[in-house]
Amino acid sequence: MTEQVVATPGKIKHKSFTYRTSLVWSGARAGVLVSQDKPPIEASSPPEFKGVAGAWTPEDLFVGAVNMCTLMTFVAFAERLGVPFLSYSSEAEGTLEFVDGSYRFTRVTVRPLIRVTDGGAAAAVERALHEAHDSCIVSNSIRPEVVLEPTIELSQP
Repeated sequence: MTEQVVATPGKIKHKSFTYRTSLVWSGARAGVLVSQDKPPIEASSPPEFKGVAGAWTPEDLFVGAVNMCTLMTFVAFAERLGVPFLSYSSEAEGTLEFVDGSYRFTRVTVRPLIRVTDGGAAAAVERALHEAHDSCIVSNSIRPEVVLEPTIELSQP
């Protein structure tokens, strides 16, 4: 990950972050995803798209990214606001549909279960959760521009 600070005279400094991954095809419809200083993730197309059953898929990782971002953003808001909670767990599901000629996610539903010690904390937790939902980087980026910059090399047999 790299960081760039953008400063405008008399304005707040905004940072820009770049995250990098690498992928190596491992045969059939599978590959290994890596990022610096992190364990590799073996992934495949889902079985419904002729992939390997039991393997992580890009679709799993997409829904997981929304779910994880919601958790991390909630924890940040709860810490900043001093909102007490005992535990957080969640399930998420994404609906993939054929729309306008191609498959795309049309909805991701996150179902957090947050345990609190008293009713007074419940309202604060709910407020922090909704603020986190509105601020989740991944949720706010679901329809970004995707740029393809291929390199095609000719190899000798």
